[in-house]
Amino acid sequence: MHFKNIFKSLKNKDMLKRILIIFGILVAYRFLAEVPVPMGDAATFKEAVSNLLEKSDFSNFLNLISGGGLASFSIILVGLSPYITGSIVVQLMTKAIPSLEELSNDGETGRRKINQWTRMLTVPLAIIQSIAYIYILYQGTLTPNIATDFVPTAGDWVLSIISMTTGSLILMWLGELITEQGIGNGISTLIFASIISQLPTTMASLGAALFDTSAGTLNLFGWLELPVNPTVFWIVLGFAVAMLIVIYFLVKLNEAQRIITINYAKRVHGNSSYGGIKSILPIKLIAAGVVPVIFATAFLSLPALIGQVITSVDPGNEFGASLVTIFSAPSASNFATMYPDGITPRWFAYPAMYFALVFVFTYFYTSIVFNTKEIADNLQKQGGFIEGVRPGYKTAEYLSKVVNRLNLFGALALGVIAMLPFATDYIFILTMGAPQGLSISGTGLLIVVTVALENLRSLDSRALMITYDDFSNEFEN
Repeated sequence: MHFKNIFKSLKNKDMLKRILIIFGILVAYRFLAEVPVPMGDAATFKEAVSNLLEKSDFSNFLNLISGGGLASFSIILVGLSPYITGSIVVQLMTKAIPSLEELSNDGETGRRKINQWTRMLTVPLAIIQSIAYIYILYQGTLTPNIATDFVPTAGDWVLSIISMTTGSLILMWLGELITEQGIGNGISTLIFASIISQLPTTMASLGAALFDTSAGTLNLFGWLELPVNPTVFWIVLGFAVAMLIVIYFLVKLNEAQRIITINYAKRVHGNSSYGGIKSILPIKLIAAGVVPVIFATAFLSLPALIGQVITSVDPGNEFGASLVTIFSAPSASNFATMYPDGITPRWFAYPAMYFALVFVFTYFYTSIVFNTKEIADNLQKQGGFIEGVRPGYKTAEYLSKVVNRLNLFGALALGVIAMLPFATDYIFILTMGAPQGLSISGTGLLIVVTVALENLRSLDSRALMITYDDFSNEFEN
């Protein structure tokens, strides 16, 4: 990273404008997260939301990527989930339908059409999810422990669904605005901001527990007494050390790549010669980035939401109850009710499915972002070749073998990172009888680290372009 160039580029008006656009959009995003859905008493629905968050992993995932919008019952309650789901569906169709695959390979025009279809698909998905969540939350307010006499009219339903759908579409628009006018990928930046926005609340709760000295204070070596809770102190210290170790390995995994040397044939045209140079083709270990983890979480958790809708309509429905049970991630909030007899084989079902989906989606998404046939064709057109490999089909075959080998390790690494919360929960269950809710969020850390590195790399590239003339002058002098 050229941090000197980044600081120099801050004098450029275009760079300042792009940075200010990002901060302005993030402020607007946080403002939207506090605007409540116009549906009865917001406090009553927040209580129903807290009950829902304890039951559904999809709800927790939705709350994570909406920056707490679900927990605060705001108009961005649905968040970016419809757009992510729409992207999964369109990309699956692109691989399944040859005409769509040709369109995706048709340069910028084809990609724009596919992006437009993704936006169009986001609208009905946002409406469906808005209806589902409003219905589930309203049914949650009818439980005996939540007192309410609110009966929504048809106008209330329509207004709430429109506001939630509009909130989701606004988030999609803000993400694309950051991509076009800002720096880096906008959707990833919004998800990154959502996760970071949860940190103050987490830090405040940890701080309150740390400085609660009702159970005693920490005595270090008999000569220093600190006004902190000794048990919480060692837990927080261990948690911080583990986080640093995980972040270190995440950075290493994210930056790891295989370098392939590309040779360009020397061509003579008249009195001029072209080519005869070498270049490199870097292939990242995890070319798919964090997308497989997000896809797997959304894909695997959706059946739990469907099961909740079914049980809300028919409380005694066994199929809906089975969906909720099978597709709800084991956690500190549901361990006592779902596993009264401790760890059973069913406890491992969700982690196993999660690991398998992360593994599969890594291969699937890598095949989309790294099209070996297209790269081989482009190299052949430009006169490039890999030493010892024939251009064209053989090059594509060679690149596919390299990518598949990298994918094997990359997919396993992503799967292990996604398993961190379950592994730490398992350790707490064996040692203390129940999970403590202090698991290292592998998904959250992976998103934060990956997006931060990608945005920093984009910032560095733009800064290098802006300060290129100064850099050239310094080099010449």
